[in-house]
Amino acid sequence: MSHQSSSVKSIIFALLANLGIAITKTVAAIITGSGAMLAESIHSFADCGNQGLLFVGLKNAKKAPTIDHPLGHGKAIYFWSFIVALILFSMGGLFSIYEGVHKLNSSEEISNPYIAIAVLSVSMLLEGASLWGCITQINKIRHGQSLWKWFRNSRKSELVVVMGEDVAALLGLAFALLSVVLSMITGNPIYDAIGSIGIGALLVVISIFLAVKIKGLLIGQSIAPEVRQEIIDFLEAQPEVKSVLNLITLQLGEQIMVAVKAKMENTETVDELIQNINRCEVELKKHNPAIQWSFFEPDVTD
Repeated sequence: MSHQSSSVKSIIFALLANLGIAITKTVAAIITGSGAMLAESIHSFADCGNQGLLFVGLKNAKKAPTIDHPLGHGKAIYFWSFIVALILFSMGGLFSIYEGVHKLNSSEEISNPYIAIAVLSVSMLLEGASLWGCITQINKIRHGQSLWKWFRNSRKSELVVVMGEDVAALLGLAFALLSVVLSMITGNPIYDAIGSIGIGALLVVISIFLAVKIKGLLIGQSIAPEVRQEIIDFLEAQPEVKSVLNLITLQLGEQIMVAVKAKMENTETVDELIQNINRCEVELKKHNPAIQWSFFEPDVTD
């Protein structure tokens, strides 16, 4: 539940920040005629929609298991996270590149550049606050790992996406601010066009990185290695288990499926063996409440 709460809070931080930024940027883009500013406003509106899709994913992931979906709907969040990455690529990245290329042949200078600079500066502060909020929530669940290691190993696709969006937004704002300043100093609007293209290229790269990351979860990925080892250690500490021969896991959103093959202690009867297995499963689920499905096979060899 705490993991779910962290995700919801991070998405809300990002949604509120992006909505305020998007409206401000749109007004500034109309006043200044800046292509980079327009690209940034489209990016922010797309991010607002993205946060909405992540909420849809979190809601769908809570649906109860059915006959057609016996392991539940937890992976729905991965699907919607993947859609967000595609939107970031298309509406954010490709549109920004298109807008920049369109502006390359324009001779129209940016009007009221100081407004654009003020808006971009404020937007960077708001986006920085959103990123800080996201990292604060991540810190609650990364358990001493470095931020980069958590990012690579995390199965929390919604937090990975929000963090990726926030980083992309901050770097994009820096690109936009630099391009507006250069256009104002030189009087050459080509820097504004180059800034828009740079923002687009940045978004394309980050969206592809996110899509590749989420693809592994979408097609079926095991739990984090440290959690898997923790489960093995816990099982082997049980008096009914001699050793764990094999452990297969599957991350299903917030929930986990485990399939255990273990060498059990000798018992007098089959019924006693079954009771030992059931006891291990109950204790395992108490130890790690995220485990919703467990399949336990006693054996003497892998």
